Amino acid sequence: MKNAKAGPLLYGFLVAVLAASIFPLYYSFIVASKDNSVLGDRVPPLVPGGNLVENVTRVFDTVDFWLAMQNSFVVASTVAISNVVLGTLAGFAFARLRFRGRDSLFLVVLGTAMVPTQLGVIPLYMLMSDLDWYGTLQAVIVPVLIGSFAVFWMRQACEETVPYELIEAARVDGCSVLRTFWHVGFPAVRPQAAVLGMFTFMTSWNDFFWPLIVLDPNDSPTVQVALSTLASGYYTDYSLMLAGATLAVLPVIAIFVLLSRQIVGGIMQGAVKG
Repeated sequence: MKNAKAGPLLYGFLVAVLAASIFPLYYSFIVASKDNSVLGDRVPPLVPGGNLVENVTRVFDTVDFWLAMQNSFVVASTVAISNVVLGTLAGFAFARLRFRGRDSLFLVVLGTAMVPTQLGVIPLYMLMSDLDWYGTLQAVIVPVLIGSFAVFWMRQACEETVPYELIEAARVDGCSVLRTFWHVGFPAVRPQAAVLGMFTFMTSWNDFFWPLIVLDPNDSPTVQVALSTLASGYYTDYSLMLAGATLAVLPVIAIFVLLSRQIVGGIMQGAVKG
């Protein structure tokens, strides 16, 4: 059977989807580089203006955006690394280790994903107050150090890419469970771990609800809380707000670029197996 080749129609469709995906970000950049008068134009502008530096300067003058970026980076990086490490360990254990109650415990982990986040806000807030963590970054980090999605994702990855034969061979050679995981399990699921890290970083970076509740917006804001401050007031300065949003999206793009090779490798690996 001859290999199917993509035709011009498919490429045109992909280009259109790509343009539609990028356009909101590009238009945000355009508005961020102009003043608010551009919003009253009958024809939306498509060329950047010359006010970007001024608007960015106003962002840092209005809120402590450097501190917000720093806090968000610390929170998102810690949560992403923790979910990758703990999720991979738990996923490897559920997928390839035999112990009593494994399936029942995994069902309990999956069951936690069915509980709405809003139901736990009040008791979690009370717990953070009892620990005297209100206004500190650990109040945002600790509750999400590991999630059910990370465990489920890495369990599926281990089941698909880590054969029992390699584990048994490692045990015959005298490897402990941790050495077997490090030398056999983790290298096999590295692309999936990179995807999990990117998604977790992005989710934590964009989180707004819980940081707004447990952090002081004046002393320890995150990026999303700082953006809400820029959008507050009787008059919304869209150029100012979108300048901050443009700055806020840059770290997420950087993380995607850094992990792109692993992410594409994981996608191609799944495509070949499929």
